[in-house]
Amino acid sequence: MTFTFRPLNPAQDAELLHAWVTHPKAAFWMMRDASVADVERAYGEIAADEHHHALLGLLDEAPVLLLERYDPARRELVGLYEAEPGDVGMHFLVAPAVTPVHGFTRAVITAVMAHLFADPATARVVVEPDVRNTAVHALNEAVGFVPEREIRKPEKKALLSFCTREQFEKAVSA
Repeated sequence: MTFTFRPLNPAQDAELLHAWVTHPKAAFWMMRDASVADVERAYGEIAADEHHHALLGLLDEAPVLLLERYDPARRELVGLYEAEPGDVGMHFLVAPAVTPVHGFTRAVITAVMAHLFADPATARVVVEPDVRNTAVHALNEAVGFVPEREIRKPEKKALLSFCTREQFEKAVSA
């Protein structure tokens, strides 16, 4: 599977994203009650933020995932850990599937990580999923993430985890 990425367009993509972020499988995205206007507004704010970016991941030109990339020294994790040069924060969401495909979500996170590490400035990817999201913890581990500790964010208790380029390459070549 070959994924491509394009910048998210809040006005054009809000309806599509709304269907994804309000789906029951996106409970940890914390937007279940959002309106289309709420989604457009939230992603408009991200589009205007130089330290936070949203991309749509495409498979055969069809949108199948949302990727958020952010600077954890300036967004999301400020004051919650000691940021290092080359750290990149990441969130990803797979579009709800009508017919699930075995291994698809693992292919998505592998593509997301490869995309992030394609930037030579990225030394380490940082994630902070909800501690209760055991499915994403397993996916993160499969691509090389190592949990460090639980942290308290305003909206959740999160598992702070890191993945270096070397850890990712070792995990996906195994």
